[in-house]
Amino acid sequence: MDQIPLVDLRAAHAEVAEEIRDGFDRVLARTAFIGGEEVGEFEREYAEFGGVRHCVGVANGTDALELALRASGVGAGDEVVLPANTFIATAGAVARTGARAVLVDCEPDTLLIDPVAALAAVGAATRAVVPVHLYGQCADVAALAGGLPGHVRIVEDAAQSQGASRHGRTPGSGGIAATSFYPGKNLGAYGDAGAVLTDDAEAAALVRAVANHGGVHKYRHDVPGFNSRLDGLQAVVLRAKLRRLAAGNAARRAAAARYDELLAPLAAAGRVVRPTTADGNVHVWHLYVVRVPGTDRDEVVGKLNAGGVGAGVHYPSPVHLTPAYRHLGYERGDFPHAERAAGEILSLPLFPQITHDQQRRVVDVLVNALG
Repeated sequence: MDQIPLVDLRAAHAEVAEEIRDGFDRVLARTAFIGGEEVGEFEREYAEFGGVRHCVGVANGTDALELALRASGVGAGDEVVLPANTFIATAGAVARTGARAVLVDCEPDTLLIDPVAALAAVGAATRAVVPVHLYGQCADVAALAGGLPGHVRIVEDAAQSQGASRHGRTPGSGGIAATSFYPGKNLGAYGDAGAVLTDDAEAAALVRAVANHGGVHKYRHDVPGFNSRLDGLQAVVLRAKLRRLAAGNAARRAAAARYDELLAPLAAAGRVVRPTTADGNVHVWHLYVVRVPGTDRDEVVGKLNAGGVGAGVHYPSPVHLTPAYRHLGYERGDFPHAERAAGEILSLPLFPQITHDQQRRVVDVLVNALG
């Protein structure tokens, strides 16, 4: 039985293999392993794609978020507001700055951060709010910006939203955002990589310095820093894939629409809740996440996997219910929308190369799994 992966990285590589081999040869010939022309060109190209003035490539998405927070003035003793339903790296980046994470609930339909709850959580110690652009669509940054006091910055977690926009605004435009190029992302490297996106030249310069041991000139260290640099080989991969990203996102949107149609009978019967796209969003469908209320989600995922379908769960536990963040003092029941979603969500296979037949088989296996 052919397996349908959650993400088909082999198919993605086949499309760019020759171009990447040529690019690797260029980097090897120049021995430009750290920084170099490929990195500079990728930063320029991705800034243009993302509609921002500056892109700074770094080692991974977690570093990117930490650097964006630091460039926004976040440090020890500060508080940072973020949604409870996010990947643990969002909270981890906050912790690495020395700040304390303040969690809030998500909206019940989109599962994006609830702007009303976020604004209510802002206090005197709050230095930043981190809206997470979850699953491929943007949170309501405008609603947050309209209600925040002047001392609080918005730092966007755009790890899952490469190419997304909301009412025409892209992540980082007019502010600052962090993204990840983990291999499974819409724009994925062949290892870890990330970037900070911003229109603020001063913030971009600070990020570049901090990520290079505190300075941009050899043996000159203007600020405390660490090592988080994008390497030339990963830049080759990202440049090749970036040329195909818009088409890939369009293919993801078409596949999501097919899932919507195929799942309509299950949705009408109340067996499955299909994902909701917020008004004004151009969704890039990093993940297609459904909910299966009234059933054992883990059992359903197990049956899907046994049937050759690479379903997953993003994410099985809200941040406050993980052992790593018990010290924040939250309890079960504090964030009911996030907690309920964590028990019901599952991600179906979605990638630009997925076929109609594969999607029909995914839904057929899901029907059988639901009983």
